[in-house]
Parts: sequence; C-alpha cells; structure tokens
Amino acid sequence: MAFTAADVKALRESTGAGMLDCKKALQEADGNIAEAEKILKEKGLAAMAKRTDRAAGEGRIVIKQDGNKVAMVEVVCETDFVANNPDFVAVAEKAAEITLKNGSGEITDEHKAAIDAVLIKFRENISVRRAECIEVPANASVGTYVHSDNKTGAVVVVEGVASDEVKAFAKDCCLHLAAFTPSYITKADVPQTFIDEQKEIFAAQMAADEKMASKPQNVKDGILQGKINKLLAENCFVDQAFVKDDKVTVAKKLEEVGKAAGSKLSFGKIALFVLGK
Repeated sequence: MAFTAADVKALRESTGAGMLDCKKALQEADGNIAEAEKILKEKGLAAMAKRTDRAAGEGRIVIKQDGNKVAMVEVVCETDFVANNPDFVAVAEKAAEITLKNGSGEITDEHKAAIDAVLIKFRENISVRRAECIEVPANASVGTYVHSDNKTGAVVVVEGVASDEVKAFAKDCCLHLAAFTPSYITKADVPQTFIDEQKEIFAAQMAADEKMASKPQNVKDGILQGKINKLLAENCFVDQAFVKDDKVTVAKKLEEVGKAAGSKLSFGKIALFVLGK
C-alpha cells in the first residue's frame, strides 16, 4: 500500500518519531499508519531497554492535591532539555494524577504506560523514580511546595486543627525543608550507627588537639556530647532554626502556632523529594 507525505507527517505528529523513522515504519507496515505506530513503539521500547543503565540525573518533582489526598512524584530523565519539554511535563503531571487516583506510592503498570508513550520521541532513560500519596486527617492542615526549578518538593501535614493559619505554617515548613533539606525529621530518626561514626570522628579530632589533651575526661566527654547535640540539631528538621524566624526552632514555632490557634499541634506525615537524592 502506498503512502504519502501527509501520512508521514501524521505519523510523525502522533508519535514524535523522526521523519526518516516514520518513513521506514510506513514502508515496513505497507502504508498502514496504525501498524506503523505499533512498529515505532516496539522499536522505541527495544531501544530504551538498552538505555536503562544510562544516568537519569534530570527530571522534575510534581505535586497534585485532590481533597484530603496529596500525591508527589519524581519523574527522571537524562537531560535538562527533555525535563523542560512540554510533553515530558505533561507525562510527569499524568504520573502524579495516577498516584493520586491509586492512593498509594506504588509505581504501577499505569505509570509505566504513561512513560512508554513518550519514549519514542525522547529516546532517553525516563522513569517514575518514586511516588508518595498522603491522606490528610480531618483535624489537620497540609502545606505543599515545589521549588521554581521543579527539582525539590515537600509536603507537610500539621495535625491538631484545620485552619488557614495552620495551613500557612505548614507551607512555611515546606519552604524550610526545601531550603535546608534536613537529613532527618527528629533525633529519634537518626540511626545509632551514624551517631557512633560521628563520635569516632569528633573523638579523633579532639585527641589530635594538644589543648584538649590536658582537660579532664569528664570535660572531654561533655564537649564530645555537645558536638553531637549540635550536629543533630543542624540535621534534624524540628531542631533547626525556623526559616522565617531563626530565633526559634521549628518545634518551638509549632508550639507558638498551636497556642495562637488554640490547639495543641503535632507534625503528621512529612515528605521531602530532592531530585536524584
């Protein structure tokens, strides 16, 4: 079956494949556009199977909310050029919608099908790296934030009361997370292995300090513990100086906001996605 330039153009627009690839696919399909689309897809996916070990260090974070559910996804690719392409953005948005609909952080075949739809066009290693869906309790407020470069996203749930004031605080907490990217939420989240490793490092540094060597052991132990406490405060979200009021910690600010709202507040689910981390 013969095909025309219009057929090539239509196939190119529907698949995003190159003109030469479209011509070859139409020749192989004997001019049948539907069959040519299938051939292009199969070849595109086969080519991508060889690219899965290539670094996917670019991409974007997307957050979607529907009622009391919030979904956040990280969709990765190889180049910044693709990450900012409207078709890639649309696929990332679709992935967030799928996560929201499914109500879980599981990466499903539906996610993979959405990605497969653009593989022919981009010919890059593209995937949904991770996803999370958070259900917000009735007596809670939620804040969300995606940084302007789309490479950092955060969701913070504050439990105790649902109000505009508490929601604004939750949003500020998202800004804080994006700005400081703390490694842990509370000290209880810090692995003991990390603490032990840091103690060894600090102890070795102190042992190499001649002035420190003359101090009594109990003094050295106190200094060592002080260094550990400072390190944990710097790396734990609730103990960090609040981004919008560095005179108080995040935990203290939570207490202040709760008093103003007339309710005892606590942090619920907290999620931070940083592209590639």
